Amino acid sequence: MNTHPMLEVKLFSGNTSAYLANSIADYYGHPLGDLKINRFSDGEMQPVINESVRGAYVFFIQSTYPPTENLMELLLMIDAARRASAGYITAVIPYFGYARQDRKDKPRVPISSKLIANLLQAAGANRVMTMDFHADQIQGFFDIPVDHLKSEAIYIPYLNDLDLSNVTFAAPDVGGVKRARTYAKHFARPLVICDKYRKQANEVAEMTVIGDVEGADVILVDDLVDTAGTLCRAANIIMEKGAKSVRAFCTHPVLSGNAYEKIAHSELGELIVCDTIPLKEESEKIKVLSTAKLFSRAIRNTHEHRSISALFVDG
Repeated sequence: MNTHPMLEVKLFSGNTSAYLANSIADYYGHPLGDLKINRFSDGEMQPVINESVRGAYVFFIQSTYPPTENLMELLLMIDAARRASAGYITAVIPYFGYARQDRKDKPRVPISSKLIANLLQAAGANRVMTMDFHADQIQGFFDIPVDHLKSEAIYIPYLNDLDLSNVTFAAPDVGGVKRARTYAKHFARPLVICDKYRKQANEVAEMTVIGDVEGADVILVDDLVDTAGTLCRAANIIMEKGAKSVRAFCTHPVLSGNAYEKIAHSELGELIVCDTIPLKEESEKIKVLSTAKLFSRAIRNTHEHRSISALFVDG
C-alpha cells in the first residue's frame, strides 16, 4: 500500500519550452499553471506565479540551451515556488545546457555542469528530470534525486518499425561508444566506431573508422548535434568506406552556426532528433520525434512514487 501523501500537481513552463510543455500537459491531462514572466525596462526578469502552489508538487519545464537567460529564468521560477511554500519542486530540463564541460580536460577551465547542479539546488529544486546527459556521471554532481530519461525509449520503438537486417550501428566518436552499443546489443547488430582527433573545440582535424561498413546501412547514434562537423565528417567517411547508406539519431538538435548547411550537403540521408530544443529552420533531411509522452509519463510516475526506469527499453 502506498503511504506517500499525494500532493496536488502543478505544471509550469518557461518561455523557451512552452511548445513542448503544452504537449506534455496535453498528454498528462492537466493544463499548464498560470505563470507570467514580467520584465523591467532593462530586461531583468521577474517570474510571477498567479496561483497558489502551497504544498503542491510543482514541475517547471524548461530546457537550458542558449541564451543563458533560459537558465536564469528557470532558477527564478524555482526560487519563486520555494518562497511560496511549494511542497516539492522538480526542474524538468529536457536539454541540460552546459553539460559538455563535465571535467577539467585542461588547466584553468570550469566544470560548468557541476556549477549548474549547485545553482539548481541553491534555488530550491528538490529533484531534476532530464534526458540524455552528455555524460552519465553528471548525475553524481547532484545531491538531490535525478531522473535521467533515455532517448532509447523513443528511438527503439521507432527503429522497431524499420528493416534493420542490413544495419550497422556507429558511434561518431569514442565517447559515444556506450550509447551506440546499447542499440547494437538490443538489435543484435554490428557496431563500428569513428575515432576523431580535435585540434580545438568544434573542429575535427582527423577521423578514422574502426570496423567494417562495406555495403551496410549505417546508423550513427549521438546525444547531441551542435555544429554537425563530427556527424557530417563521420557520415562522409563511412560512405567513402563503402556503406550503402548512412543516417543519424541525435537527441538534442543544438544545430549552431552553419550546421543546417553542412547537413544539407553531407552524405547523411536522414537526421532524426527529439524536440528537446526547437529547430531554428526546416530541413528536408531532419525528422523530429516528440518527447512529450515520455516526459508526461515520467512526471506521473514521479508524482505517484512509481518507477522511472520502467519507462526505458532495456538495452
